[in-house]
Amino acid sequence: MSDTVSFGYEDVSPDEKTARVGGVFSSVAAKYDVMNDAMSGGMHRLWKDRFVRRVKPQPGEAILDMAGGTGDIAFRMADCGADVIVSDINQDMLDVGVERAMERGIDGLVWSCQNAEELTFSDRQFDAYTIVFGIRNVTHIDEALAEAHRVLKHGGRFYCMEFSSTDWPGFKEVYDLYSHRLMPLMGKLIANDEESYRYLAESIRRFPRPPEFEAMIKAAGFTQTRVETILGGAVNIHSGWKI
Repeated sequence: MSDTVSFGYEDVSPDEKTARVGGVFSSVAAKYDVMNDAMSGGMHRLWKDRFVRRVKPQPGEAILDMAGGTGDIAFRMADCGADVIVSDINQDMLDVGVERAMERGIDGLVWSCQNAEELTFSDRQFDAYTIVFGIRNVTHIDEALAEAHRVLKHGGRFYCMEFSSTDWPGFKEVYDLYSHRLMPLMGKLIANDEESYRYLAESIRRFPRPPEFEAMIKAAGFTQTRVETILGGAVNIHSGWKI
């Protein structure tokens, strides 16, 4: 195992990455949802709707929404009658999610501070595991995938939505310019935090491309893996089954 991992374009120790990512999300928690709307022009809502349609949560199913932070995915799945545990390594993000749930009158969600690499849940506990725009911030992605496989029941399903680089000619150049120039500027203007959004843009470039990440999902033990691309691969929905 390498002695360093990526933090944006920097290579740092695993402990330093964990601490610095924690600092990023503590910093952006209060403005996280506002920034999501601003950065995507509201499209993230459509992507999340599409993602939950792929998951097909059923009444009474036990679902773990990892890196669930402010609750966007969990709220949608709870509307379908699923029993959802929202987990995140960052308590500040969870606190925002709890507040949002109270404002919406959403009951029944369980909120749990968890490290994706070392979950405290039992083996074969969940029918589905979801993680949206979170796995690229994990220090050791392979360990998080192994934990996802462990806590799923046989026949359980894994769904992940994550950003990557796009392959669309023309759009790729626009996307690169937007990510590296406009995202940090918007972070400065809206959230008063340029550096956190610079990291988030850089982390997309360092995340494995879809074929490589799909191979990692398979290596964790999942079968029938699939990748659904959006915007030429700028956003991808990954899935797999524990057989």
